[in-house]
Amino acid sequence: MAADSKITALIRQLCSAVGFDASGIAAVQPEDLPELAYFEQWIERGHAGEMEYLKARDDRGRLKRGALDRSAPWAKSVIVVARNYNAPPSYSTSFNDSTHGWISRYAWSCSDYHDTMLASLRQVEAQLKTALDCEHPDLRTWCYVDTGPLVERVYAKSAGIGWIGKNTCIIHQQLGSWLFLGVMLTSLELRPGLPAADRCGSCTRCIDACPTGAIVEPYRLDSRRCIAYLTIEKRGEIPQQLRTEMGRHVFGCDICQDVCPWNQESPRASAQALGTREELVNPALEWLAAMKEEDFRLVFRGSPVKRAKYSGLRRNVAIAMGNSGDRQFIPALQKMAAGSDPVVAEHAGWALKTLQASSQKG
Repeated sequence: MAADSKITALIRQLCSAVGFDASGIAAVQPEDLPELAYFEQWIERGHAGEMEYLKARDDRGRLKRGALDRSAPWAKSVIVVARNYNAPPSYSTSFNDSTHGWISRYAWSCSDYHDTMLASLRQVEAQLKTALDCEHPDLRTWCYVDTGPLVERVYAKSAGIGWIGKNTCIIHQQLGSWLFLGVMLTSLELRPGLPAADRCGSCTRCIDACPTGAIVEPYRLDSRRCIAYLTIEKRGEIPQQLRTEMGRHVFGCDICQDVCPWNQESPRASAQALGTREELVNPALEWLAAMKEEDFRLVFRGSPVKRAKYSGLRRNVAIAMGNSGDRQFIPALQKMAAGSDPVVAEHAGWALKTLQASSQKG
């Protein structure tokens, strides 16, 4: 037990030294994580939409993310880390300039958090192996950020990082929910932490604020209606009944986190530490619409925004222009509607009709 405590203390020390704001140990056994049973139901109900990587199955037809023993039977413990990305104040719920759009705050940086988190995790991994080389020469580990065979937030809860809120985000009592999560599987058998207590109480602000009704009930998210999913993961046409509810979001959505009481007093990471690019905070829609594909690659090199792809971002910009109520976008939309990309053209045509209808009402 003393050795176990010593290793756990070392892990926390190493995690803190590389800049993680929280860390903890989770068990790997499915019975210790009842939320995993719901994950399989969530997939079966189609709530994952087009995110095929979440539906990956092993050779026995079992969901790989349904239990760790399906992909990493050697793992005995899960180290979970979190890093705060709460940037200086700017909220998706309070930007009112019709000529600008919204990019989720996690993507305001010039670097992709997957890369920076993974680099820090690998620092911890290397230092841990060096420190335990004599006692555990065969120590096995596996680090990843969003790409491994488990549902990170479930293990984050088990490790005591925070509870899973009604919007399905991990919420830390002091840090709030602006958190990047990373995971290291290990062959070390360590005592797990205590799961964080649910402190959402009777609050339903996130549910009430979601414009598309993606939080179908507390703790249950239908990704197919989520603005973050629609603007990032969804390819091709976005259902027309959801377009008007997307507002001017062009990449991601922060609404359910912006309204969360636990984020009102959460500490802020410095803009310098995050590498915040001011032009990505409420970006000008005209600027985004005018981008050539080579400009897109240059501007968003190393950024999470590249995940939406050039066509997807332009599609989102067209919807945002349509929802702006601002007729100055008509020339840009006419150009997009006449372009060679059929998806962008269709959404630009919809936006033109939407602006015309809104001006007639006015």
